[in-house]
Amino acid sequence: MKIYVYGVYRDEVPYIKEWQDEHPEVTVETTTELLNEKSVQLAKGSDGVVVFQQKPYPDEALRQLALNGITKMSLRNVGVDNINHQLATELGFQITNVPVYSPAAIAEFSVTQALNLLRRTKEFYLKLAKGDYNWAPHIAKEMNKQVVGIVGTGNIGSTAAKIFAGFGAKVIAYSRHKNKELDGIVEYVSLEELYKRATIISLYLPHVPATDKMLNKETFSMMRDGVLLINTARGPLVDEEALIAALDSGKVGGAALDVMTGETKIFNQQIDEQSVDYNEFKNLVKRPNVLITPHIAFYTDQAIKNMVKMSLSANLDLITTGTSDKLVKF
Repeated sequence: MKIYVYGVYRDEVPYIKEWQDEHPEVTVETTTELLNEKSVQLAKGSDGVVVFQQKPYPDEALRQLALNGITKMSLRNVGVDNINHQLATELGFQITNVPVYSPAAIAEFSVTQALNLLRRTKEFYLKLAKGDYNWAPHIAKEMNKQVVGIVGTGNIGSTAAKIFAGFGAKVIAYSRHKNKELDGIVEYVSLEELYKRATIISLYLPHVPATDKMLNKETFSMMRDGVLLINTARGPLVDEEALIAALDSGKVGGAALDVMTGETKIFNQQIDEQSVDYNEFKNLVKRPNVLITPHIAFYTDQAIKNMVKMSLSANLDLITTGTSDKLVKF
């Protein structure tokens, strides 16, 4: 059996080798290239592929995989919104993801960024760079005095809720399904009530048609003046033009964005900010009350290990049994 792994980063290599040592019956070949119309031929002769990329998976690459008899695909991440679901189904693909690789990694980062906004760390760093070591006027706020609105209480949102509560914050939440583990920790409310009450709003939802631009001009208008926004989920959940307007008016007091709608133009590469064709990014990145990070909330050693080994094991399951407990149903 052979599994071909696309888009391999240096930090993934030790865990691929570790998995290979545990499964000597499987040949694992790798490339740093992403899956596309050209690199698809590298997998020829394989029984399955393991992939991870933020860019869309080209339709032609899927067709060529299928022509080569490869329809077992395992993603090393959660999101499947960059795959043509209809085409993949028509071609007979079985696709797995890693639905839970490290909720703590993303939850801890979102809380960290909320604290950075409250303590105004970016503003102080900008002052220090100019030799200004004065305290005032950048006085901070305390987490224990905040009302934190958690939108989505799945694995990550629930973990974040517990951490926020550990700091003494009042935690309210909206989710389609209530998590019994959060009894006594959070107060479930309607989404509209959450918008009206929260001083910090943190998103933990997938990007689907119902959540596209869920934070927009109308929903921002419901919020408290000076609300802080944390998005470590998916960029398209936020209407970035509306966010800019809300920051300009003071409706939003600060934002931490680990994901953006057009992030594939900028993240995970060396760029000249001014040359990027992405006006919303260029507007937001220069603001002292906006923290932009390149989709790194997941990026811990434990998460990478889990993503690599769980995706390889899922792919092996597809090859040997025809199914997997991580099979994605479109």
